[in-house]
Amino acid sequence: MKIIISLIFIFFWSKISAQTMNLNKQDFENAYVRYKEHALQSRRFKHQAVVDLINKHQDRQVLHVTPIGKSVQQRAIYELTYGQGKKKVMLWSQMHGDEPTATMALFDLFNFLEGKDDSFEPIRTILQSQLEIHFIPMLNPDGAEVYTRRNAQHIDLNRDARDTATPEGKVLRSRAELIKPHFGFNLHDQNIYYNVPETKTPVTISLLAPAYNWEREVNEVRGNAMKIIAGMNHTLQEYIPGAVAKYDDEHAPRAFGDNFQKWGSSTILIESGAFAGDTEKQEIRKLNFIVILSALLQIAEDSYQQYSTAEYQQIPVNTSQLHDLVLRRVATVSHGLPLQVDIAIRRDEITVGEDYYAKGYIEDIGDLHDFFGYDDLDLTGFELVEGKIYETLFHDISDLEKLDIKDLLKQGYAAVKIAHSPAEPLHHYPINVLSKGQMQSLRTLNFGKEANFFLKKDQEIRYAVINGYLIDLDKKLPDHMKQVVR
Repeated sequence: MKIIISLIFIFFWSKISAQTMNLNKQDFENAYVRYKEHALQSRRFKHQAVVDLINKHQDRQVLHVTPIGKSVQQRAIYELTYGQGKKKVMLWSQMHGDEPTATMALFDLFNFLEGKDDSFEPIRTILQSQLEIHFIPMLNPDGAEVYTRRNAQHIDLNRDARDTATPEGKVLRSRAELIKPHFGFNLHDQNIYYNVPETKTPVTISLLAPAYNWEREVNEVRGNAMKIIAGMNHTLQEYIPGAVAKYDDEHAPRAFGDNFQKWGSSTILIESGAFAGDTEKQEIRKLNFIVILSALLQIAEDSYQQYSTAEYQQIPVNTSQLHDLVLRRVATVSHGLPLQVDIAIRRDEITVGEDYYAKGYIEDIGDLHDFFGYDDLDLTGFELVEGKIYETLFHDISDLEKLDIKDLLKQGYAAVKIAHSPAEPLHHYPINVLSKGQMQSLRTLNFGKEANFFLKKDQEIRYAVINGYLIDLDKKLPDHMKQVVR
C-alpha cells in the first residue's frame, strides 16, 4: 500500500512539475494583471500604505505576518512568511528608502500567493510544499518616508552588515542568523543612467551573484546563485531582450549581499533600472513580479540546475554612459573663443511629499562620442542662445493659462515672474516660473549649472532646453514636465 501511495504521489508531482515548467509569457502576464496591487501606483508611497496592506494580508491568514523590529524613528518592520517546505528563502526590499520598485512587486506576489479558483493553483502547491519563504517588504521605513537612500541616522543600511550599528541592520542580520536561509534575494533600484555596454539601451534589470571574498571565488553557494540568475535572464529575455546586465561584482565586505553569500545563502541581487517612458517604474515592477516568481519556481523544482555558471558569465556587465539628454556638435562661444561641443544633461528628482520636481543640470561638456542620451540630437549647424527672463510681472501662476508660452520660447524667454507664490509649488508649465528664486545659468554654459538655453539655426530658435527638458518648438508643447515655482 505504501508503495502504491508513493507511486501516486510521484505521478501527480510530476504532472504538477511539468505544468509549471511550461509556464509561458502569457501565463506570467495573466498572473500579474489579475493580482497587481492597485493601492500602490507610484514610487513615493509611505510606510503607512505598507502597514495598511500588511494588515489586509494578516486578515486573510495565508501569509503569516510578524513584526520583527522597529526603525530608528520607531516605525514597525514586518516579515511575511509563506510555505512549509524545507528550502528556506529570504527576500528583503527597500533597505534604501528611495528604491521601492521591488516592494510594489512583492505586494503583487502576496496577492498571487493568496489567490484561488484560477489556473495557478499547481504553482502555489509547489511553492508552499517545497519552500519556506520569508519576505521583508520595507526594511528602511524612515528612508521611505522622505524618499531618501539612507536611514534616519544617515547610514547606508547596505553597508551595515559587518558592524550592524543601526536597528534596521540588526533586524536583518538577526533574521538571517535565525532563519539560516538557503537562498536570499537582495532587492534594489539602480539609477537610470546605466546602459548595456556599447549601446544606448538602458539596463532595465541588473542581476548579480555577489562575491563573498576579494578573490571573487565561486563555490557551490555562489555558483547556485549564478545558475538561478542564468534562469532569470532566460525569462527576462522574453520581455526585455538585450536590456539585462550584471552589476559589478567587486567584493564589498560591509554589504549585506556579500555577507549573506559568505554566510551560506545563495544570494541574488536584483537592481531595477530604467525602461523608456516608465517614470514610475510600473513596467519594471511587473518584471520584478515575473522574475521573482520564476526564480522561486526554479528553487522549488531545482530546475536552476539546468543552467550553468558559464551562462551567467555571458551576461554583459552594465556601464554608466547614459544621460537624459545629449546635444551633439553645438556651436557656442566661450571666453571669446568659438567652440563646438557636445553637451550632456541629467535631471535630478527632488521629492515633495509623494511627488517630485526635476532639477536639470549640465553633467558634462566636450567630446561625448562614447556617451548616449535618452534624447540624443545631432545639432550640427545650430548655435546656442542664452535664455532671457520675460520682463512683465504676472500676478500669480494662473495667469500663465492666458500666455502663448510657445511664442515666448521662440523669442528666447526661459522664465517668467509671478508676484505671489502658489500654495502648491509644483507645476507642469514648459517654462521656468520665478517668484523669489533666481536663474543661475542664463548668462553662460557652465558645467554643473542649471540647463536653460535655446538652440537656433538660420536665425530661428528651433529648440528650447528648459530645466534640462528638450522642447521641439515645431511640435506640441509637452505637458509632462516636473517643475517647481522658485
